[in-house]
Amino acid sequence: MKKSRLLILLILIVIISIPLFSFDVKDLNPHNQNLWFWIISLFGFCFVLGILAVLAGVGGGVLFVPLVSSFFPFHLDYIRGAGLLVALAGAIAAGPGLLKRHYAHIRLALPVALVSSSFSIIGAIVGLLLPTTIIRIALGALIVGVAILLAVCRDVEMPQVKEQDSFGAIFHMFGTYHEESTHEWVSWKTHRTLPGLILFSFVGLIAGMFGLGAGWANVPVLNLVMGAPLKVAVGTSKFILSITDTTAAWIYINSGAVLPIIAVPSIIGLMLGSLIGVRLLTYAKPRVIRYIVILTLFFAGLRSIFKEIVELSF
Repeated sequence: MKKSRLLILLILIVIISIPLFSFDVKDLNPHNQNLWFWIISLFGFCFVLGILAVLAGVGGGVLFVPLVSSFFPFHLDYIRGAGLLVALAGAIAAGPGLLKRHYAHIRLALPVALVSSSFSIIGAIVGLLLPTTIIRIALGALIVGVAILLAVCRDVEMPQVKEQDSFGAIFHMFGTYHEESTHEWVSWKTHRTLPGLILFSFVGLIAGMFGLGAGWANVPVLNLVMGAPLKVAVGTSKFILSITDTTAAWIYINSGAVLPIIAVPSIIGLMLGSLIGVRLLTYAKPRVIRYIVILTLFFAGLRSIFKEIVELSF
């Protein structure tokens, strides 16, 4: 109990204290001492985000862009490019194990990933063309929506699918996986495939435009709309991310919006933090930390909106 309270207190102190040290970095000159301060701070911040992501059951990609853009002075394009690589790194690391355990289903993932990745290209191109002010306001509104979605959405472990639709049958969106808690093989199938694919087109557009990992949207669509079991939805979502984010990332790389000096410490920090987060799961209260993360996202989104509105008014 004491360790859980200390962990929550530490997380709150880190989140609250970072804006107090804010100052502008004029450029990304490697001889700029302020830059190196922020790079080291970014590594530490992402380390904490990695712990938070595991404990709260939230993808690190959806935390990275809104929080880093709120508290760090890097240009939003660089943050979005790094955000895609952060989400991509986590998806690639988890992919082989999920496929081996039949939690990620290729026949379910490929049609969805084709739609999502196609629209992520459009989203990335549009996102890089739009003024930063508009992107920040839209990102703030999106993050507020994501926080509300995470707060109210309740996943269903095993949705009831009475009959598979024709599109799902054509794409062979059915399968089995081994449920380790009961030592049984569970059969599943999907429905409402066409509405699901339409929703994934919007998910891909948002992922490319804002550089967000789309696990926050993939899982509810797969689970609540298409009827995939929760474990299959989570596993397949990771596999979809590895395709969608790769597609969008190439647009950012080609536009020069991916800087290793920002992306590398972010990825390493999040990966190391995730390892620590797994170890802390036995001590922490995931539900409490999840609501802390949701509140942080909510206020980060509001901060982004009001900050840009105030700057526009002047």
